[in-house]
Amino acid sequence: AIEVARRSGLPLIIAGIVQDQEYFEREVAPHLDGDHIRFVGLAGPEQRQELLAGARALLHMINFDEPFGLSMVEAMACGTPVIARGRGSVPEIVRHEVTGFVVQTCEEAVEALRQVGDLDSSIIRQHVEQHFSLGRMVDEYIDAYQGVLRRQADSTSTRTDGATRSE
Repeated sequence: AIEVARRSGLPLIIAGIVQDQEYFEREVAPHLDGDHIRFVGLAGPEQRQELLAGARALLHMINFDEPFGLSMVEAMACGTPVIARGRGSVPEIVRHEVTGFVVQTCEEAVEALRQVGDLDSSIIRQHVEQHFSLGRMVDEYIDAYQGVLRRQADSTSTRTDGATRSE
């Protein structure tokens, strides 16, 4: 994200928990200047909403297979597009050129930053309401659990019905 900000000439605000202090000190801290690249630490709900709603985009330049990515959903709930590397769940969450951009390189991310103004924030927000609302998530969890129970019941009845007896 720092490299994308540097190449685009746009400011970057980094928020969150430092999980690896050595990495932070080595790779992030030297680039912090309090102006163009700032670190604000852990942002509570109100500050996070303010930061996300006021952002041009959320840069999610991960180097691992993201299992879900709640920060992406939070940004889109504010109508803010997401620019993210296409790893893990990213392609399932971000609709390329609709709710943001799925990229692979810094160059693609810089280009995406030039295009985010073309995206409709109301469509981005609507995508979250349709796919990530509490009701939708609960319904899908229930469906998933019921599917597991059905498969277990089918497996049990198959074993019982197809069992060979020896006397």
